[in-house]
Amino acid sequence: MANAVRDFLRAAGLPLTDENLVNTPDRVTQAWMSEFLDGYQRTPEEVLGKTYPAPPHSAGELVVVTDLRFHSMCPHHLLPFEGRAHVAYVPGKRVVGFGRMAALVDCFAHRLILQEELARQVASSLARVLGSPATACIIEAKQSCLRLRGDQQRDAITHSEAYEGRLRKDGALRRELWARLGMPR
Repeated sequence: MANAVRDFLRAAGLPLTDENLVNTPDRVTQAWMSEFLDGYQRTPEEVLGKTYPAPPHSAGELVVVTDLRFHSMCPHHLLPFEGRAHVAYVPGKRVVGFGRMAALVDCFAHRLILQEELARQVASSLARVLGSPATACIIEAKQSCLRLRGDQQRDAITHSEAYEGRLRKDGALRRELWARLGMPR
């Protein structure tokens, strides 16, 4: 990767002897491998970790964690996007620690991924790993490609939603989720 960055800098006509650029290929490689692409080395099962038996009588009740901050990279232009993920599920037989939901978001966010696919992967992984009858991931993000390129919509915020199971249908459970998020629906 460092060699590719050197080639990129040369192709851009930049002098690799410039003291500000000498170590850039190594810094870029380190950042990409440890902060932007490290999600490829993890699975949802690993990041969710230990699961626990669901509390008695918890079937049908929503568990919601909001405002999980994340950063990611768009695969189209290799530009960053960042935002907040809101993750919800109805316990089946198993539950997971709240912090593990942030780790699940990062597992997929630290890949080259579209915002829509990020929401889909989080919701479907929760459904699969926990055996949840209803999951959701709602993402609000600031996309650099929209804010810095083309029309330069600096205030634009993009929204993506993904639902699995009982939350897939617009019904009472989904309205309850949106009420908890404080968002009109």
